This record gives sequence, C-alpha cells and structure tokens, in this order.
Amino acid sequence: MASRLEEILKEREKKIETLKKMGIDLYPARSIKEVSNSEVVENFEKYEGKTLTLAGRIMAWREHGKLIFGQIQDQSGRIQLFIRSDMMDMADKARQTLGFDNLDLLDIGDIIQTTGEVVKTRTGEVSLQVKEIKILTKARLPLPEKWVGIVDPDEAFRKRYLDLLMSPEKIKRFERKAKFWSECRAFMKAKGFMEVETPVLEAVTGGADAKPFITHMNSIDQDFFLRISTELYQKRLIGAGFEKIFTLGPNFRNEGMDDEHMPEYYSLEWYWAYADYRDNMQLTRELYRYLAKEVYGKTKFVSRGMEYDLADDWKEIDYLTVIKEKIGIDILNSSDVDMLETVKKSGVKLAGEINRARLIDNCWKIVRKTIAGPGFLINVPKIMSPLAKSKPENPELTERFQILIAGSELGNGYSELNDPMDQKERFEEQEKARKKGDEEAQMMDTDFVEMLEYGMPPTSGFGMSERLFWFMEDVSAREGTLFPPLRVKKEI
Repeated sequence: MASRLEEILKEREKKIETLKKMGIDLYPARSIKEVSNSEVVENFEKYEGKTLTLAGRIMAWREHGKLIFGQIQDQSGRIQLFIRSDMMDMADKARQTLGFDNLDLLDIGDIIQTTGEVVKTRTGEVSLQVKEIKILTKARLPLPEKWVGIVDPDEAFRKRYLDLLMSPEKIKRFERKAKFWSECRAFMKAKGFMEVETPVLEAVTGGADAKPFITHMNSIDQDFFLRISTELYQKRLIGAGFEKIFTLGPNFRNEGMDDEHMPEYYSLEWYWAYADYRDNMQLTRELYRYLAKEVYGKTKFVSRGMEYDLADDWKEIDYLTVIKEKIGIDILNSSDVDMLETVKKSGVKLAGEINRARLIDNCWKIVRKTIAGPGFLINVPKIMSPLAKSKPENPELTERFQILIAGSELGNGYSELNDPMDQKERFEEQEKARKKGDEEAQMMDTDFVEMLEYGMPPTSGFGMSERLFWFMEDVSAREGTLFPPLRVKKEI
C-alpha cells in the first residue's frame, strides 16, 4: 500500500505533467518582484489601491468555492493573497500566466509571481487582490507539516534550508548577524582603521593557544595550517609601517564544539600602533556599546541566565585576586597538586598535556562562570600570555585585558610584545610545552622574531569572535551559525 508521501509525490508529478502540456515553463529565468512583502504590509497607506507585482513561496492556501485566500512568504515575511474568480485574467501561454481554473495545479511550497491591487479585506488584513499568477519554481517535494527540527536539532542543521524556511524568525537572527559584522566594519573605518587581508593558509601558525587544522598544498607539495588567528601577520604589517589595521574573517581551531565554541568561526581582530592596552580598553567598550545600540537598539541583555547592561561602568577585575578570593588558589605560589585537586573538585575534565598554564587557566574558568559583567579582567600572568608585554612594575604580569560578560570571555587584547629577545624566549617555552604533548601551545615563528628585530612600534591589539553575537542573541554556537559542522549521516 502506497504511503501518504508517495501519494503526494504522484499527485505533484501529475500536476507537473499537466502544466508542461499547457506550455508553462516551471523554472523560468526571468521574474519580477517590485517590493518586499513587509514593505507593503507595514506601509499600507503608501501602497493602497496601487497595482504591484510581488513574489514569494506559497505557505498557506484555503479555497472557498470561487474565493481563495493564500499567503506567500519572502525573506521579509508574509502577505495574504485575496483571489476572486471574477477578478483574475484568463490563462495566457504567451505571458506564462495561470487562470483561476488552473490554480488547483499549485501547491504549498511553490514559488510564484503575482500581480494585483493592494487592498484590505473585511477583517482588516493587508492583502494583494490577485489579477494574475505566474509560476517561478514548482516544488516537487512537500513542505513538512510539522517541522522535525523542533524535536531533532541535528536534522534541522542538516536541512538548514528547511529550518530557516519553516522558522522565519531565524532568518531575522542572521539578518542581525550580517548587520553585526557590517557595523563592526563601519565602526573600525570611522575610527581610522583600514581593513587588510591576511593568509588563511600558514606555514607556521600562531597568535593563540589552539590546536590547528592541517592541510596540504599540492602545487608546492607542502603542508600548511589553517590560521587560528590573524595576529602574527597583522603585526608584520605594523612592522612594515601600517598603523591602524583590522581583519574580519574566519579562523579555524581543531578543538571541541560546545555552546560557546565552533571549530570554524568569524572574528574581528585589529592592531593599533602607538597605543597600549588601556587605549584599547576604551575603544572596545565603545565598540560593544555601539553594536548593542545599532543592532539591537538597547544595552541591557540576558545571556546564559545572567543580566548585564553594557552602558554600566565596566569594573576592572584582578586575575590573581579574584581567583584567590573565589577558590583559595594563589596562582603564583600554590602547587600544581593543589590546583589540580581544585579543578577536579569542580567537575572539570582535563584533556591533553596537564601543565601549570593549563591548570591556572582551568582555575580561572571555574571563577569566571560567576561573573555577569560587563568587566575587564586585568593582570593576567606572563605564563598565560606569550605575546603580551609584561608590566614594568611586575614582570610576572602582563598588560593584557579580557572582556567578561555573562560568565565568559568575549574579547581579548593587550599591549603587544615587541622585544625580540623576550618574544624568542617565550616562543621557546611554548615549544618545550609542545614537545611534551601540549598541542595548543604556540609554535616557534623565527620569521616573526626577525621582523621584531627590525623593530615594531609600541602596539596594542584586540580580537573578538562571533561568540559576542551568540551571547547577545542568547543562543548556542550552533544556533548562531548558519551551517555548523555535523558528522556525515551515512545512507543505509
């Protein structure tokens, strides 16, 4: 016995054959769409009584004898179609239009072009009183009656096109994401920064503690890394004479996925010659407030159950002090054994090489979950900051800051280390950690050290990822990414 889906597919196939016999092109190249649906609905007074041509996908269809009510959806939203048999033109092969008697050949999911007069129905709903309809795309498969993404998130991400189509509010989220990045660009350019391109494929990767992806370039028969940061190349440009530059684009880190992390993500990173970390603290605070107002029209948010207001004063939180106060660990003097015991008690599962830097970092992660922010984390130890300049009054600490919001780090900046010998020594320490099995430790970059030997001016850099957007939306990393990576579903 045929399934319901098989019956629907047969029925649709018959409609397709009928339309073809009528000489209707089911996938024409040429179409007309004068305005968006929401433009008409939201500005009815402007369009009332005017004849317009709209286009979109049929999402609803109710027949009442010689009267049909439908809805078409475009990116902006839906508009009602009000169709009367006595108001529609006859079918016309030359113009590729359907008549009222042919409308039973349409299905929900079809994409159509429709022309008519903008009116309001007796119920007060803004509608297009249809005069003619043209098929732009015939849907062979039916849209789901109940979207599976509600109960199976993985299926939603695999068929993201259906997820967005059936959940149009998610399209609005990604419209905001596009605005988020465009406003980042606008802000940086207004502050005198120039956008520069940096390589995605690097022979030596660095700029962060992360495990890189490896690929191979056939033309020169050499392995490369996908970049984990744009830092070292942007600082090469500062050494070359550029003074205010930024890069906006994807980075790649071959690590786990969770609500705050994706292996591939977008990031804004900038470098500012003749500035220090204090200058950048002011600039980043201004950027975050600007993004909140321009994208969301507000500064108050709730993320991960924590409330914060970006318009508030941003407190400065001392790295050493807050860890000691919250969990009793003195990161400069406590033993590795004490730190490991504290980390294990918190339920953190350590992976890979366990060294002092990783223990300190995990102690901090226990503490940061309690901080709603907004705030600046300062006085981060040198052992945690291989590229940051040490503080003159205490060489064990660095001129580094991290932005704390809703229990997480949503930005990282510092006064850049420009002493070549100091940088070389720190790379060497990182290289030792790599040889002991720490795959996230940074690599020795001798070319970068040589650039510093020629001289790089005092500089401050800052980087933030799309994690800030995910937090402002209060969604997971996967929900805030159009196409998150998924394990390939094998066909049986």
